[in-house]
Amino acid sequence: MANLYLLDKAIGQNGLPIAAQDKGAKVVLIQDGVYLNTGPLQRAGVEVYAVAQDLKKRGLDNGLGSQVKVIDYSQLVDLILTNKVVNFS
Repeated sequence: MANLYLLDKAIGQNGLPIAAQDKGAKVVLIQDGVYLNTGPLQRAGVEVYAVAQDLKKRGLDNGLGSQVKVIDYSQLVDLILTNKVVNFS
């Protein structure tokens, strides 16, 4: 079971370095967290996801690049149920 970090912009910045050091971690960008710089996470090999509805609401319909997997709320629920949640939102 991996750690699943839920990051929004307000305090999500604090979770980025922690998640980057967590081998096997998964990060989901929610709400304004879609604006966070995920470069360090991607270089560390962390799986990064973003919620499609949150991207759309913020005019980021094209996603955040090929390294960030776009998911819907049902996929988010699946990730929450199959991983240990660490919440930075």
